[in-house]
Amino acid sequence: MNTARNKLEVIPAIDLLDGTVVRLFQGDFDQVTEYIRDPLELAKRYADSGAKRLHIVDLDGARTGEPTNLPIIESLVTVGLEIQAGGGIRAPKRLNALFDAGVTRAVIGSVAVENCDEVASWITAVGADRIILAVDIRLGEDGEPEVLTRGWQAGSGQLLWPLVDYYLDQGAKEFLCTDIAKDGTLQGPNLALYKSCATRFPNAEFIASGGVSQLADLVALEQTGITRVVTGKALLDGRLTLEEIAQFSRDA
Repeated sequence: MNTARNKLEVIPAIDLLDGTVVRLFQGDFDQVTEYIRDPLELAKRYADSGAKRLHIVDLDGARTGEPTNLPIIESLVTVGLEIQAGGGIRAPKRLNALFDAGVTRAVIGSVAVENCDEVASWITAVGADRIILAVDIRLGEDGEPEVLTRGWQAGSGQLLWPLVDYYLDQGAKEFLCTDIAKDGTLQGPNLALYKSCATRFPNAEFIASGGVSQLADLVALEQTGITRVVTGKALLDGRLTLEEIAQFSRDA
């Protein structure tokens, strides 16, 4: 293994809807692909491949605000992976429920854009290493990244760069950045976006999300300088193999 690598870490993703492993196309609940796989069995396979983290999205929670899939998330914790989980976290009660279930990091989305001061207080209360800020972006006609909210349905009017600046000032460390035009498309990630993220904010840790379809995408992402990438559909469809992502384990 080349010791000069930036050590990109691949984080497998499991999206849960009604207890089933699914993937959405560009966040659209009307474009759902169901995978008949036991979430616990799938998590064990990812752990056996050398993954250290697992990314869980509670799509029911994202849609309703209720932690429908919390029992499943609790079972996934037993696999021994570090779990980062999100979906509908809008209040401290939901945040604490995830931590009580054994989740390592909570992924905060819309409320982090709509109520920055409240989320800043959560970072202070639970520690910056337990919070990941999810920033879902759409490129404007001018090429600037606007942050979206509410399941990507609402534009916030806020650009990505000042929002990241704000949260870095609050002690935040890690950002999950999704280009929604790429999510679920298998068309390749937005390399220019992630290179800009890594260049502008060398002290932040960015997790890329959206578009990964093959090993070459991971190699290209590694060159942008970001630290991690989440991938779900490519693994579920067999376009990426467990052997391939094992090359990107932090222990590799």
